Amino acid sequence: MSSTAIRPKSKPALVSNSSETPLALKSVTPVQAGAAFLARAVSLHLAGKRDEALQQLQRAIQSGEASPEIHRAMGHILFEQGKHEEAAAAYRVLTQLKPQYATGWFNLAVCLERTGNWDDASEAFHRASTLDPNHLDSHLGVGVCHLRLEDPKSALFSFEHCLEIKPDHEEALFGKAAALQSLGHPDEAAEIYQRILEGNPDSEESLANLTLIGMAKEDFDMVREYSERLLELRPDSTVALEGLAAWACAAEEHALTAKFCTLLVSAVPGHFEGWFNLALAHQKSGRWQQALESYQEALKLRPQSAEALTNQGIVCEQMGKTQEARDSYERAIAANPEALAPLWNIALLLEHGDHLEDAERCYRQLLEKAPKEEEARFRMGYLRLKREDFRGAAEAFEGCLKYRPQWPEAQANLALAYSGLGEREYAERLYEKMLEADPKNLDALRGMAALAIHAAEFDTALEFHVRLIDLGERAPEILYNAGLMYEKIGQYDKAIRLYREALAQQPDMSEALLNLGRILESNGKAEEARNCWSKALELEPALAQGYFGPAID
Repeated sequence: MSSTAIRPKSKPALVSNSSETPLALKSVTPVQAGAAFLARAVSLHLAGKRDEALQQLQRAIQSGEASPEIHRAMGHILFEQGKHEEAAAAYRVLTQLKPQYATGWFNLAVCLERTGNWDDASEAFHRASTLDPNHLDSHLGVGVCHLRLEDPKSALFSFEHCLEIKPDHEEALFGKAAALQSLGHPDEAAEIYQRILEGNPDSEESLANLTLIGMAKEDFDMVREYSERLLELRPDSTVALEGLAAWACAAEEHALTAKFCTLLVSAVPGHFEGWFNLALAHQKSGRWQQALESYQEALKLRPQSAEALTNQGIVCEQMGKTQEARDSYERAIAANPEALAPLWNIALLLEHGDHLEDAERCYRQLLEKAPKEEEARFRMGYLRLKREDFRGAAEAFEGCLKYRPQWPEAQANLALAYSGLGEREYAERLYEKMLEADPKNLDALRGMAALAIHAAEFDTALEFHVRLIDLGERAPEILYNAGLMYEKIGQYDKAIRLYREALAQQPDMSEALLNLGRILESNGKAEEARNCWSKALELEPALAQGYFGPAID
């Protein structure tokens, strides 16, 4: 049955621009318009009265005395107050008044970055870097925006330009590594992260991304090393807990997996992967109730997760909750009609519950979705064979052999189907072909023996039964049939031995008791013969009919 392995949630950590605030105030032009308002605003700002300072700047604008310096001051104060959109509006006016002023464009970009407007921020950073090519933070800002816009190739170009200006700049190195990681070059990225850690062992972002690289590569020694280091720095790190859970799962340490996943969902209750992986750890440990409860929590977060619904169905089956299992599988199929696992599981569930027609319908649906799903075709043929639809069974097993010509089980069942159709010659050819490939094939020998018995060719049947017994086949039916055929050719000692051996395995085989009793009586062992017949009558009272003469109409 289907289940699912540990899956990470986190994406690589991204670099953020180094400037926490726009660049400090610098003179643009000689103080002219609005000088008095600006002076009062500066004094109030120095006194910590930001709102009053803003009022002075707004009065300058309202009176038509606003200079570029006024708008720059307003942007600066609004940014300090966390009003990034309003600050961006002030800097936007400044860039319109002074389009060649690089600092204005940079400060506008920082504000736009804070609002998550990555497209416009990228453009503003680019204008700033064009006006001041050696301003490292402008190039860094362009790279950050490209990463956020999922354009790692452009980001890589910007970060490399930063490193031309300052080769050991940590944020530029980190940005380059993040870009390489996104571009599918994990080994190059890992080397850079490790270089950063040599100078700054506490770089949480580098540890996080190294953890994620290890998970992507399934290098769980790497995952464990960097997850543990990260967890020491940040005990509630989602990436670290995910990494340690993945490492524990790979090591089949289900108790540890459950421990780390429990910490993960305690820190982040809305973490779907955490609940899913916790459920999976409980499931693999056989803790069915805990697994069910954890899958239910995961499904509260993602009710349409076909994987969680499928696994919940498996757990319900293990708990004997057949209807709940079926409901889960049906919900999984509705959530993802292309998923094969829930359809497989519901088909097997129905088959085990003897809902054979419903099971066969599911196998047909599987084959409609995946025509080469040979096992489904085999199961469908098997069900048809059970209900003696020999023609349908033959069609199914012939389909199996079309995809896998050397499939002994399908060949044997196809032969049984043709036997049921009365086509002995074709069945024999199939069994002979199997025996050519493997002279010890028990299915083929049993089939040939059955065909010989049906045709009353007892010498041939005995030959195949002896071969089966010599190969270690000791099923009660085989032993009984061999005994019966020895009895027919007068080898009573061998018949007695085989009847006794069959009864040792299956004491309630009434036919063996009757036949054994008959031979014993003919050998003068009347009392032992009567004991055999008495046991046979206890097991099957209908055998008493006709004991005292022909049946009465």
